Amino acid sequence: MATTPEFDLFVIGGGSGGVRAARMAAQRGARVALAEAAALGGTCVNVGCIPKKLYAYASHYAADFEDAAGFGWDVGEPRLDWARLKANRAKEIARLNGVYGQLLTSAGVQVLRGWAELLDGHTVRIRTTTGVQTHTAKNILIATGGTPSHPPIPGSELGVTSDSMFDLEPFPKRLVVVGGGYIACEFASIFRGLGAKVSLLYRGEQILRGFDDEVRHFIAGELVKRGIDLRLGTEVESLEREGGTVRATLEDGSTLDANTVLFATGRVPNVNGLGLEAAGVKQGRLGAVEVDAHHRTSLHSVHAVGDVTARLQLTPVALAEAMAVVDRLFGEGHRRMDYELVPTAVFTQPSIGTVGLTEAQAREKFARVHVFRSEFKALRHTLSGSGERCLMKLVVDAASDRVVGLHMVGPEAGEIVQGFAVAMKAGATKAVFDATIGIHPTVAEEFVTMREAVR
Repeated sequence: MATTPEFDLFVIGGGSGGVRAARMAAQRGARVALAEAAALGGTCVNVGCIPKKLYAYASHYAADFEDAAGFGWDVGEPRLDWARLKANRAKEIARLNGVYGQLLTSAGVQVLRGWAELLDGHTVRIRTTTGVQTHTAKNILIATGGTPSHPPIPGSELGVTSDSMFDLEPFPKRLVVVGGGYIACEFASIFRGLGAKVSLLYRGEQILRGFDDEVRHFIAGELVKRGIDLRLGTEVESLEREGGTVRATLEDGSTLDANTVLFATGRVPNVNGLGLEAAGVKQGRLGAVEVDAHHRTSLHSVHAVGDVTARLQLTPVALAEAMAVVDRLFGEGHRRMDYELVPTAVFTQPSIGTVGLTEAQAREKFARVHVFRSEFKALRHTLSGSGERCLMKLVVDAASDRVVGLHMVGPEAGEIVQGFAVAMKAGATKAVFDATIGIHPTVAEEFVTMREAVR
């Protein structure tokens, strides 16, 4: 550059990855600016992980009240105060927005409120409510995340996306969810638990494509047990307004009426208006920013992390990628993002936790695979009267004895699988699992007591 840039790093996007990168770079002495037009925290804090998990907690109570009877508790008729839940959630999210802002300012990051556009590899233009600013930077980081998409069907504007689910008014007594991924399954589970009648429509042969097949079939059965109307091989042809309801016409000609229709049919990279093509940043499918192993775009002074790259759309992955970028630009450069053995959870009822390979993936990769599987009713439900069951599964490479896949459907699956992910990252073998003493009586102990391979 002909002149010294104003900033060492300019971050576009105030979500999890952008905030982490900006804060850590500033703490290492870099001159950092961050541009964001919406609330700080991005999808995860505002309309994703955090509010969704809060609502998932809320959705458990109806079943808990019902289960309590088996343990000797008499509980009055429960009633959901939807307005109070929404207000309490909004208060907590506002608090987190403030925390994110404080983290940035206390680290010395200059926060610019407005829409950013990339002009070239070192220049960003910001459109604010008061005018236009232009800033220069040695390095630019794109961390604008993703956004939900609407399917191209007649009347699609009558449906909503996941962004709108937290403040629906009134509470939807009848909900139709279109989609079969984790967002669709989670919201179907949440609103069923909160008291709505829910239909989950998916065009594929089974929900949760990409997860282990046994997990997919097992959770489908558990959702149906909970009262969700699951319809596979089903597509929505159109939506239309009929009085106070939305009518969904399906491809077989039948119809479904609902207060709300949720389209959970995928997310796309949030790249509109960023000026990437004009600036020379190469993009892939659905506009995803293409990056190399060091998170550099085709313009090496421009980097990208998180959902905008459409690699693994998980908040902890965006955070880890951000740390790798900061370490390379302002540190020793040793940190790398490893996409193997990334654990994840789906907050359905019951929940799913998984890390590593599915059985099908393992059989493609290894010559011989041993599968250990256990299905049972948790001790709690011997008195609760609930028909909920748990599934635990280990996938082992027979040659090395390493556990290469671990899958669970059951209570607190995410909490349980997180610990086992550490063991697998360290290379734990099935022999190590077998030599570990279980904590009794727990659901988690099943992972260290399965001895006989089922196949």
